[in-house]
Amino acid sequence: MTLKTALYEQHLSLGGRMVDFGGWQMPLHYGSQIEEHHSVRKSAGMFDVSHMMIVDLAGERVREFMRLLLANDVGAEPRPGKAIYSCMLNEQGGVIDDLIVYDRADDGFRMVVNAATRDKDLAWIDRHARSFGVDVQARVDLAMIAAQGPEARERVMRVLGAEAPAGTETLRPFQAAWNDRLFVSRTGYTGEDGFEIILPEEEATGLWQRLHRGGLTPSGLGARDTLRLEAGMNLYGADMDENCTPLESGLAWTVAWDPADREFIGRAPLETQRSIGVTRKLKGLVLEARGVLRSGQRVECGASGEGVITSGSFSPTLGKAIALARMPSAAEGSCRVEIRGKMVDARIVKPPFVRNGKSCLQGSPTDE
Repeated sequence: MTLKTALYEQHLSLGGRMVDFGGWQMPLHYGSQIEEHHSVRKSAGMFDVSHMMIVDLAGERVREFMRLLLANDVGAEPRPGKAIYSCMLNEQGGVIDDLIVYDRADDGFRMVVNAATRDKDLAWIDRHARSFGVDVQARVDLAMIAAQGPEARERVMRVLGAEAPAGTETLRPFQAAWNDRLFVSRTGYTGEDGFEIILPEEEATGLWQRLHRGGLTPSGLGARDTLRLEAGMNLYGADMDENCTPLESGLAWTVAWDPADREFIGRAPLETQRSIGVTRKLKGLVLEARGVLRSGQRVECGASGEGVITSGSFSPTLGKAIALARMPSAAEGSCRVEIRGKMVDARIVKPPFVRNGKSCLQGSPTDE
């Protein structure tokens, strides 16, 4: 069954080229993916991300449950409005999904998970929530709009005015504010500043139109992918999955090892892997010559062995091809990528490739 967000008709009216994405009809672009990319890097763009699943969790033991469920730690005490990025692991330490969770104190937690994994995620969460008496509610009644770019927050605040939840204007990164209609967080998936706004489905069209009139450029999945790749952000199902651990996916920073007595699903195998050392890691590649880097391409790393590109694309900001690749941990300096049967030289770098609209390539170290 093909699914459509509340903004489907808006995408059509704007000339959106619709494609299937995890069973959802979503806009790839509205005419020019490159222009949409640059709009986000230079000013402000907006994305329909209502295909992602919003889950609310509540109950007397919900905090205890979340500290078991996630590799990152929501904390033993409430931190109202605090957001954290985390992986949800299986018993072997593989990544079931990566997600953002928001601490709503006495109201429990709000979690946003990936569209393509929503059914799998919900089944996993439900399975483990039962013994804690946690209520798990998939909020299919809500929509979500991401406003991203150096001018995005200012333009959103002008549009929302008095409707904005108290404290929205002064939110720090990875903080959220909410009222009875809007839930606004200073988070995103582009490497730029901005807001993600959760609101009732029936109000999404009105806000989308107001944001458009307020100077935010409608942007599709294509720009979202090149933006996140430039920012060195993983894509689930490409750069990580249940066969990879966070330590192999450039996400060791998301694992909260302290306190040492906090048990979380997948902790034991992760500790073993950390103690013996990781043999493969996710690294960045830059192609200095002409060509395109794509997922699945083989990477030769000399005496270190071989790797494979997990995500690759042309970088509109840098004007060259970039990629994330799972490679031997010892690989550094330069490597060779097989493109259409030919071996092409590439440089190994540490992501991100772009931050705040600027290149990060000069003097970039080659390891974590």
